[in-house]
Amino acid sequence: MPVEVANESEIAVDEAELAGVCRFVLGEMQVNPMAELSVLCVDVDYMSSLHERWMGEKGPTDVLAFPMDELDTARPDDPEPGPALLGDVVLCPAVAVRQARAAGHSMDDELVLLATHGVLHLLGYDHMEPDEEKEMFGLQQKLIDGWRAAPREPVTGEPATREPGPR
Repeated sequence: MPVEVANESEIAVDEAELAGVCRFVLGEMQVNPMAELSVLCVDVDYMSSLHERWMGEKGPTDVLAFPMDELDTARPDDPEPGPALLGDVVLCPAVAVRQARAAGHSMDDELVLLATHGVLHLLGYDHMEPDEEKEMFGLQQKLIDGWRAAPREPVTGEPATREPGPR
């Protein structure tokens, strides 16, 4: 499942973790593995301009989601569906830092939460009504708990070991 992460903010982020949690969420939500997702981390000024332009609200926000109109971009006469662009999730690490401090956890934990939240928005979840909020936030927590519990290989920088055998 292709997930592209680009950090254009002034704050270092764990791009591999963001891509990983997004792939995990998409997999758990049974999204077509050919779907592509873009995650962009931006500075406060850029997020403020996006927030005002698209939501009509001043100042920066933590996450915005920009879904594509259609998930399946393949032509009806194609034998195999092509890759589909799911959409874009835009994160603001500077806002995530403030929220993480207030919540008593790390910025990385906050970015995992925000990336999960953004992907759920791309998949059509919302929290405008109390019942929608309960469903979305419950699913969000379940996915984050699953991500944290999922076994992962540590990133060591060491070359992969080879199995003994003929050369």
